[in-house]
Amino acid sequence: MSSSDQSFRPTLEALEQVLDRDAVAALITIIDGPALAGAKMLVEEPAVVTGSTGDRDLDRAVVKQAAKFLGSREEARTFRVRDFAPALVSYSEVRLMFERIEPEPRLVICGAGHVGAALARLAGFLRYRVILIDDRAEFLSRERFPDQQIELVTAANWATAVSQSIGSGLGVSVAVVTRGHNEDEECMRAVITSEADYIGLIGSKRRTNIVLERLRQAGAADEKLRRVRAPVGLDIRAVTPEEVALSILAEIVATRRGGKGLPLSAWRREDV
Repeated sequence: MSSSDQSFRPTLEALEQVLDRDAVAALITIIDGPALAGAKMLVEEPAVVTGSTGDRDLDRAVVKQAAKFLGSREEARTFRVRDFAPALVSYSEVRLMFERIEPEPRLVICGAGHVGAALARLAGFLRYRVILIDDRAEFLSRERFPDQQIELVTAANWATAVSQSIGSGLGVSVAVVTRGHNEDEECMRAVITSEADYIGLIGSKRRTNIVLERLRQAGAADEKLRRVRAPVGLDIRAVTPEEVALSILAEIVATRRGGKGLPLSAWRREDV
């Protein structure tokens, strides 16, 4: 067995552990270089390292570059050592592939009405793992949602169903698009305490501010409330449910990828 094979075995085990924890990591592979080709490292935030390039100085430089790579939210990129560690002259031409490792993106949708249904279908098309929640079983039939990528959850209790679907919140986006204030508030009580990557609340500024104010009065912290995208979505002048769904998913993707856009929530100047 070659040295690169030996370094790959623990990396595979570490990869499985990263995905099991819903964590994020960078997998680095040397794709050409003297005596190093095939060596692998797995660098998990915040710098838990498995594997080695075979050189301690190069390892340290790779770990620093991995942190920058993860911050860029790119899926994959190739570097030469000279690009990020010019002092390591003997390795300057060594080429490495950096790949982002993370669980499949998940989207929890509260509300299976027109907008929620359109959002679930569009997100499924983009290969999100979708969990669609509603308290009306007739809205959650497989006739409406034949895509098995969409998990259907009938909520006897909104807060319980939402909490169970979100889990830790890591890697999860949440869109609250229910039919009324009370349902919105029940869902948001469960969502606001989570570590979800994205939280969006549909409705006019007046409607969303009412819900957010009720949450504040119930003890929700201001820093948590400021994370809520309300009104949800990017400004594309959406009219139809499908266009609104596109607006919401565009904002979710922008958040996940670190992209820029003009969110409707930026129009709300007053504090929540």
